[in-house]
Amino acid sequence: MSGTDLTARDARALWHPYTQHGLGITPLQVASARGAHLHLKDGRRILDAISSWWVILHGHCHPDITAAVAEQAATLEQVILAGHTHEPAVRLAEILIGAAREAGTDLTRVFYSDNGSTAVEVALKMAYQYHINRGGTPRRRFIALSDAYHGDTFGAMAVGEPEGFHGIFRPLLPPVDFVAPGDTAALARILSRHPCEHAAMIVEPLVQGAGGMRFYPAAFLTEAERLCREAGVLLIVDEVFTGFYRTGRCFAFEHAGVRPDLICLSKGLTGGFLPLAATLATEEIFEGFLSQDRTKALMHGHSFAGNPIACAAGIASWAILEASECRQRIGEICDLTARRVDHLASHPASRNARHLGTIGAIDLTGPPGYFSTLGLRMYEEALSRNVLLRPLGNVLYTVPPYCVTDEEIGLIYDTMERILDRCGTSRRKEDVEHRVAPGGPAGHRAGRANHPKT
Repeated sequence: MSGTDLTARDARALWHPYTQHGLGITPLQVASARGAHLHLKDGRRILDAISSWWVILHGHCHPDITAAVAEQAATLEQVILAGHTHEPAVRLAEILIGAAREAGTDLTRVFYSDNGSTAVEVALKMAYQYHINRGGTPRRRFIALSDAYHGDTFGAMAVGEPEGFHGIFRPLLPPVDFVAPGDTAALARILSRHPCEHAAMIVEPLVQGAGGMRFYPAAFLTEAERLCREAGVLLIVDEVFTGFYRTGRCFAFEHAGVRPDLICLSKGLTGGFLPLAATLATEEIFEGFLSQDRTKALMHGHSFAGNPIACAAGIASWAILEASECRQRIGEICDLTARRVDHLASHPASRNARHLGTIGAIDLTGPPGYFSTLGLRMYEEALSRNVLLRPLGNVLYTVPPYCVTDEEIGLIYDTMERILDRCGTSRRKEDVEHRVAPGGPAGHRAGRANHPKT
């Protein structure tokens, strides 16, 4: 069928995520994808500079993962994980536990779900019930960071930015105390004001992705862990975005040397092929649920938890990730990212240029906030150069797949510079801020993005 037919059928049938259909924006028609490119029905090749919402690690349709998925689909496509087990689920869990141990943790258990938001839901429920199962006073509060985003289910919304787009649901959500990243004094006050009331603190380590690629110093995370330990509060680290070497290390929390009690993983877990999530827990937390009393079990599950095909994709993706050539390429991307962001930092329309690992981001000196037209103008300008960038309000960023070439990285940052030329406004020289995590100060709050993903 023609592209016009597909557009009309889409308009009649689909309700797109994070989309105001009343604006009449026509979606791109994707026919296929290979490597770092999307192939549209009109013949254009679009460089996927955001890894399709940050999930594509090695590029689209990687042959090794494609083969693993096909082989597993012909062997065992699905089985309920409650009361059953299979090799892919166990093997992937062993891989994740091993990676976590190499990062300095003592995490020993993996609970599967199907996306980042549900991985967070599981961690919050584990933390809350853990304290109850131990016979202590129920701890009904959580601590989270301002400008956070952890997902769109109710528990995940509760620990997300309270003044953002989830604000309409705030009356339905449990109590959460928010602290600005970097403000250890405020965190100490919150813990002292509500002694023995917090089940856990949840953080996106060092980079708050959907909140506007906001960076904060590793020292804050280190101090937050210390304060939580003293108060008996569990530390949940949401590595859904930052995991799998996005920040240059396997997990972003490694930059701070902390030992989380729970880790949430998803997005790149299967190399972008299939939905899968994992919540990693310590043996101590797992043992808190062991009992002859069935009511003390974690009564939570997903139909496709530990799906064999998804787990096979995850195993294949990890094998690619751990190959020396992939690790070397990640290092090269990190170096190129640093150089190109350093160059853009002096542009008269840029502000708060920052990078960590493969992540590069710049704030434009223009109208802030997601609902301004600036983000849409930047998106359209990038597409005119056949590059997919999805700004977060006035924040322009890139998170490319690891298969990207030097030339393609050059195109991405040349495109970002062109956007600065055409969409930004000048600012005084003394306003220039260049931030590099993990050691630098917390990100500038002006121009906060009000939308998490697009």
